[in-house]
Amino acid sequence: MDGRAVDSAIERPGGPLAPEDQVIGRLRAHVRAMAGAFVALPHGSEDGFLPNTAGAAGLAEGTPLALRVTRGAQGGKGPRLARLDATSAEGPPRLLARGPGAIERLAILHPEATIRVDHPAVAAALPPALRGRAQVGLGDQAARTAEIWAALAEAEVSLPGGGRFSITPTPALIAIDLDAGSLTGERRGKKDMLVALNRRLIPAVARHIRLRHLSGAIVVDVAGLAQRQRPLLADAFREALAPDPLAPRFLGFTALGLAEIQRSRVQPPLHALLSGAEAEALAALAALADLVLAQPGATHSLALAPSLLGAVEADRVARDQFRDRTGIPPALRIEHDLGETKRPWRLVTFV
Repeated sequence: MDGRAVDSAIERPGGPLAPEDQVIGRLRAHVRAMAGAFVALPHGSEDGFLPNTAGAAGLAEGTPLALRVTRGAQGGKGPRLARLDATSAEGPPRLLARGPGAIERLAILHPEATIRVDHPAVAAALPPALRGRAQVGLGDQAARTAEIWAALAEAEVSLPGGGRFSITPTPALIAIDLDAGSLTGERRGKKDMLVALNRRLIPAVARHIRLRHLSGAIVVDVAGLAQRQRPLLADAFREALAPDPLAPRFLGFTALGLAEIQRSRVQPPLHALLSGAEAEALAALAALADLVLAQPGATHSLALAPSLLGAVEADRVARDQFRDRTGIPPALRIEHDLGETKRPWRLVTFV
């Protein structure tokens, strides 16, 4: 797609339950007003929700259930679930199987793409069917990859040739505000100019909705046009959203002139994955691994705030991968004064 990023994913094998994971859970409580039940889950997860239409109806509280995760935890809500009727459900809550990982999902969406990995261990961990597509080393794409991920951590998107938009998540919806910026200096009739500018911006908005896993209710405030003129952009929104595999729906414009989009909630949004204790803990482990490999003759440890230490200890897979990469387990220690007024971790080296 002209060298632009189209899809992204973050995979955390030791992290929270994700779509298509299979678990044994235990029905905890029916909630009639929500037409479903809360289910106790394993893997340190908060309670999931099983709708009546997905298998909760008629079950007694305390019933063990074999379940599939249909939507990852997001927005302060636990995973959404569906029942696996053909799977035996006995014993305590536990993880049965992980669903397809991030690389598998992206490989399906882009069957001709080469899979580039930064370490041989990553290539070896790929499913056998994908290993033939793997190349070790990012090559000339390393700097570009870093730029893309740095940009995805920002709430504002600047576009080549001018124009930008900002993305503001709220508990109820995602708000996107378009700003034509210097592009309004083009010479032509004001209405035609603004229609053309918005048509130029809308495909980038749709691309970032997909790229950042934005979902649920999304409203877009287009640039400059009067409310009565905004329906002229309806076809541009529909066309831009059409390639998205989640098939988001353009619902029209509100009385205030805001474009309404509804996109299915499946994966957590990228801004949620890039923040919080788990993201910070993994960043700290990665920094420690880099330091261990760069200075093998010294002794290195990672000082962590109490909340962050818990996140590191909860992710056994991340600690195992650290050991596989460096040859030693991570040396961790707690520091109670970290995290309140400064970064919640620091690297410590003794030569």
